[in-house]
Amino acid sequence: MIAFGTYDAARHPRIAVLVAGLRAHGTKVTELNRPLGLTTAERVRMLQQPWRLPVLAGRLLRCWAGLVGDAVRLRRVEGRPGAVLVGYLGHFDVLLARLLYPRSVVVLDHLVFAGDTAADRGAAGLRVRLLTGLDRLAVACADVVVTDTEEHRLMLPDAGKGVVVLVGAPDAWRTAAASAPAPSVEPVEPPADAGQLSVVFFGLYTPLQGAPVIAEAVRDAVAAGAALRVTMVGNGQDLPRAREILARTPGVTWRDWVEPDELPALVAGHQICLGIFSDTPKGVRVVPNKVYQGLAAGCVVVTSDTPPQRRALGQNVELVPAADPGALAARLAELCDPAALAVARERAARGRDRIRPQVVTEPLAVELRRRGVL
Repeated sequence: MIAFGTYDAARHPRIAVLVAGLRAHGTKVTELNRPLGLTTAERVRMLQQPWRLPVLAGRLLRCWAGLVGDAVRLRRVEGRPGAVLVGYLGHFDVLLARLLYPRSVVVLDHLVFAGDTAADRGAAGLRVRLLTGLDRLAVACADVVVTDTEEHRLMLPDAGKGVVVLVGAPDAWRTAAASAPAPSVEPVEPPADAGQLSVVFFGLYTPLQGAPVIAEAVRDAVAAGAALRVTMVGNGQDLPRAREILARTPGVTWRDWVEPDELPALVAGHQICLGIFSDTPKGVRVVPNKVYQGLAAGCVVVTSDTPPQRRALGQNVELVPAADPGALAARLAELCDPAALAVARERAARGRDRIRPQVVTEPLAVELRRRGVL
């Protein structure tokens, strides 16, 4: 089997989880990868702004030329692969994979619907229709389509192609948890700073993440007397509004960027990791990376109570109503109590084995065995 495409596993670790999980199931996976070097936001921006497309096309063609050469060389050595896994953000790559491997089982990791993502970020009209058409074309080129939730599987034109594989978290996050000093949960009399509940949020500040909800909750919790130390990481659409809300709230640190290889250790150094909190259509269909990553990093994860999040990890994370800053503020205040935090940490610890790569990729391994390629 080969993992194929222009993916960037450092920025978007979903493909790393799939590859590690399939290898744990005993599959030999060879990676043919020429990273495009664009973030999700940059790709979406190019698709929303047609004058930027020549830049995308030029980079894509250079990467594809390298991939074609790599594929030819590998085929001389190993022959035709039984299956080809096209990595995350592979809407275009799957077209090349289908051309290069017409008789192999092509698996598309369709974690993001381009049309749905553009609509969530404010696009409308023709652009959304074009991106939805791109989604349909990409899915049509694949034999198996991997989605992260049942809600996304049902969005496929042919839901029978879909296999739900939870996002999971790479092993680097568990390593960070093992290396981080365990935060104290004993009801002792520490210095004031040490007694603060440490909270981290990281993301692209897109509407589905609900950063203004987080900001209002932190503001109100601190105003009511909760001892919070909050780190907000990232940049994006809702950042100005979040900063405005928290402008007069003490104990908040802002970081525009953290390198991907540094992020696990940063998150593991906090007690609470925040997920998403919006009630947008996309917000109620996803379980974001940060929920799995925060859990793997040893944090208590607080996120919105939506069907996919409750179904995936409802017994192991702290759920609050979506788009309800009052409920989030109340839960953060509750977790400032050492006894409540200890109970939440025990719940979180029981869920960590469920998000290991080998466990989350089991449905895909079963489907590939059924097709005779594992």
